[in-house]
Order: sequence, then C-alpha cells, then structure tokens
Amino acid sequence: MKILALDTAASFCAAALYDSEKALVLAQRRENIGKGHAEVLMAYVDEVLAEAKIDFHQIDRVAVNVGPGSFTGVRIAVSSARGFALALKTTAIGVSAFEALCVQAQENNSGRPVLVLLDAHRGEIFAQSFDETGVPETEPLALTLEEAVALCAGKPDHVLTGSAAPAVSQALGESRMIAQTEPTADIAVYAKIAASKQAGEAPKPLYLRGPDAKPQVGFALPRKAESGQNEQVS
Repeated sequence: MKILALDTAASFCAAALYDSEKALVLAQRRENIGKGHAEVLMAYVDEVLAEAKIDFHQIDRVAVNVGPGSFTGVRIAVSSARGFALALKTTAIGVSAFEALCVQAQENNSGRPVLVLLDAHRGEIFAQSFDETGVPETEPLALTLEEAVALCAGKPDHVLTGSAAPAVSQALGESRMIAQTEPTADIAVYAKIAASKQAGEAPKPLYLRGPDAKPQVGFALPRKAESGQNEQVS
C-alpha cells in the first residue's frame, strides 16, 4: 500500500510517500517554514511523487496530522487530505501529533511509557500520556504549566517528548529523559501509523481550545430589508 502523508499542523511543512509492503519511505520533504504552508504543501506533494516515480492515482491511502497545532495549519493539511481521498476514491486517515510523537519516542526507547507535552502558547500545554505499548492512558489534555508538572510528577517512569518537554522537566526540578523537543514527529511516522489503522470517518482537526481569532462585534452595517426598513447585519 502506497501512502501519501501530510503535515502542516506546526511550523513544519511536510509530505512523504511510504510503501507499507516494503516498510520503505519512497520520498519525503520536511522543512521548518514557520508560515505559508498552503503555498508550499502542493509543491512538496508534486516533488515526492516525482522523486518516487509514483503517479497520483497510484496512491492507496492518505495520512494526515490532525493536530493539535495551529488552527490554520491543521485545516490546510486536513482539508487537503480529504480532497485527495475524494479525488482518488480512497481513504484518508487522521493521526494525532500525540500518537506520532509517542510512536517515535518508543522506537528509540522500547518498553517505556511516554508523556507527550506540546507548547500550546498562551501559558498552556497540551498533553497526553501512553503506556509502554502505546495505548493512551489519558485523553488529550489542555493544562497549565503547574498542572503539566503535576501530571509529570505522577509518572516518574515516563519518557518525555514534545516541544514543552524541556520546560516541564525544568519546572519539575528533575532530570528526565527527553526523546525530542520538536512539536511534531517525522512525517514518515504518520504514514506508518496510518498503514495499520482501520478506515473510519474522514479525519477531523483535533482542537483542544477555541480559536485565537474572534469575529468582530459592534460593527454592524445597515441593509435595507424587504419591508423597506433598515436592519443590522454583522
């Protein structure tokens, strides 16, 4: 099965082609671009297809990082994955950043439980813990630093990973094993996980809080109603 994987949830923009039968990454592009994912992602897809010498219609499945992450970034990859799956008449599989970071951490720390900690900004940390087999021990959580430290303190045998791992470890005052400090896993990890998942509902963004941008209010403009009287619209 040839899987196209997409990730624009964080500052990284990534695409990869993975052959699950050969357990082989055929091609990948991954760069920390900060912003502008929508302008770059399709070019990355074209590049990995060309490098792998794979036609678009040879793709059997699409994998995508559903977050958590940037609201705009998550939507870009998720909508692209769903669009590709529709065009190809195939399946799109959503994989959370928590799942992927856990799998990547356990590849190098076999048999160890993992606590994924992501910097959510605005004083928040997104977290989820997994046991030694990769099964979630908690739901995805939105925590304060103090709450994240308390969670970490209660899991002394867990490997830490994710962009907030150093801050939580430092605040805890203990030296903990940290697998990585990036906000997302390697793009190939998403493809590998998607290969083993059963098809289900179309992927949806994983949001753990409301959007930063809020609609403006109090700036209603008058429009003429059919009755001839003005009414307000926002």
